[in-house]
Amino acid sequence: MLWSDPRDEPPKEMRATLAMLRRLYWLLPVVIIASFVLANVRPDA
Repeated sequence: MLWSDPRDEPPKEMRATLAMLRRLYWLLPVVIIASFVLANVRPDA
């Protein structure tokens, strides 16, 4: 690959979407685990 070749990067919108998905992949298990913990702390609910 030559130094003058364009960089092979995804468009800005795709990078923003991928960043949002990465945050969602971390947030979703945390929310699920927190709901399990709360359900075990309050079994009468």
